[in-house]
Amino acid sequence: MSRFIPSSKVLATKAFLNPVSFPCYFPRLPAKATHPSIQRRSCVRSMASSTGIGQPPQSQSTQPGKQFLMDPIPKSISDDYKPSDKLLGKIAVVTGGDSGIGRAVSHLFALEGATIAFTYVKGQEDKDAEDTLHILKEAKHPHAKDPIAIPTDLGYDENCKKVVEEIVDKFGQIDILVNNASEQHKANSVEDIDEERIIRVFRTDIFSYFFMTRHSLKHMKKGSAIINTLSLTAYIGTPKLLDYTAAKGATIAFTRGLAMQLMDKGIRVNGVSPGPTWTPVNAASLSEEENAELGKSEVPMKRAAQPYELAPSYLFLAANVYSSYISGQVIHPNGGTIVNS
Repeated sequence: MSRFIPSSKVLATKAFLNPVSFPCYFPRLPAKATHPSIQRRSCVRSMASSTGIGQPPQSQSTQPGKQFLMDPIPKSISDDYKPSDKLLGKIAVVTGGDSGIGRAVSHLFALEGATIAFTYVKGQEDKDAEDTLHILKEAKHPHAKDPIAIPTDLGYDENCKKVVEEIVDKFGQIDILVNNASEQHKANSVEDIDEERIIRVFRTDIFSYFFMTRHSLKHMKKGSAIINTLSLTAYIGTPKLLDYTAAKGATIAFTRGLAMQLMDKGIRVNGVSPGPTWTPVNAASLSEEENAELGKSEVPMKRAAQPYELAPSYLFLAANVYSSYISGQVIHPNGGTIVNS
């Protein structure tokens, strides 16, 4: 069987296991399902059609968000994508790779020949991690090794050290590190953001980037690449996501400083700064109405991105054949917003 085009004989089975690749075959769950996000699906779909929005009103009551509960399921790869072995032989690490942008990046890197290791939150993202592993095994290049998923809380240095050690024990090296794990919460005022919450957000959104980088570097060589996920919010300011915005602002500075620090070692450091994107991070932190209108008023294209629309920016920065002369820079796949800094 071709690794890119499944046979029609097994299409229905793969559709059930892999809703991202075959969304039109993914069965709808019954209205009596217990999760409130699922219960709303049948009634909000008609609302979405009548208003012309990109997705029905929906939200999730717990964090981290779950991709398998979203409607529609975020799409991780373009139907028209044609791989060309740009990352053949590379070992790529993607934090928060179980869903959203992380899943799309992992999927694209796997198609391009990389061996993938990704992290997720144990007990909360198990289903999404399982789905992603299935997708990556289907996409795996014949010369790549089997992907692995590592459950952990990346906000702590010792956990990041263990993740890196497990990957190196398994694969021997790290060629590409994508620091992507993110967490966001809404607040109407800075007075509503207490010490516990801001530490939690900073642990996920910037501390983990420091920790994963410091432990990965000893296993990276000249020609390796580090790519950090930033956010449009850090450039334009988002008042209701103040702690998230601040953490992403710190990540911009981290990216620029680290690029200068590692220049002599031949390790490139860059960032990708997405605009509004249909991911579990938003599904779990925004209201139903905000999710339904996501991107409509924030960016000139008046819509949210699908994760697969962002992943090529990461591939561009990961592949030396594309970006060997680029470091300390940021790509802005943000729906047309002009960023001048």
